[in-house]
Amino acid sequence: MNIFDLTGRVAVVTGGNGGIGLGIAQALAGQGCNVSIWGRNADKNKAAAASMAGLSGKVDARVCDVTDPASVNAAMKATLDIFGRVDGCFANAGIGGGGRRSFIERTEEEWRTMFATNLDGVFHAFQAAAKHMTERANAGDPFGRLVATSSLASIFGTARNEHYAATKAAINALVRALGVELARHGVTANAILPGWIKSDMTSGLMANEKFVANVMPRIPVRRFGEPSDFGGIAVYLMSKASSYHTADTFVIDGGYTAF
Repeated sequence: MNIFDLTGRVAVVTGGNGGIGLGIAQALAGQGCNVSIWGRNADKNKAAAASMAGLSGKVDARVCDVTDPASVNAAMKATLDIFGRVDGCFANAGIGGGGRRSFIERTEEEWRTMFATNLDGVFHAFQAAAKHMTERANAGDPFGRLVATSSLASIFGTARNEHYAATKAAINALVRALGVELARHGVTANAILPGWIKSDMTSGLMANEKFVANVMPRIPVRRFGEPSDFGGIAVYLMSKASSYHTADTFVIDGGYTAF
């Protein structure tokens, strides 16, 4: 038996239409998992789904704004209508802070917008998924995986990006709490902390020669991460192999934090 075989499982990936989210979605579908991609951009959703054609898992893509609980609940209902169940929720949708403004210059609007997407969005997605998972467990079918995309910013002192760092640190605390609370239902909760990864969000930094010159020597594997680097951890966390692994934070950074 292949303990990483995800045939018959269903996963939601928020922000799954690009970057790390797409890397996760592609890996899951490649192992037979049916995947529902939730994103705000319909065209990106369609392109992401097209990129997964031919993989063994079925793919659904739908417009969803994770800052809006009504939008999340509608997307969850539609996903359940299509697939009949949701076994995993990868809360990956988020925005970056950019490091353009100091803390004392931080506006109320910037602070609230950051928390609305990066933390409230995880809350909305996890709550909708956990409700379904616990109901299914109470009916005799205990299995659930909650996985949030956090950041190294949650464990470093991240100057000029404190609002972003605060949302990610809160996510780490959230998964630890949920890992304890939901364990009796067969539901695990974990967070992934990416290092410097190539994506639309980081494209500006990756094109900055000064940034690359300063950061690359601190990465022992001597390359920036790719979205595909998150496929393995996603499959593990979605599979039976991780049934006893919960309330943890996984650093995927090429050794950056260790050096």
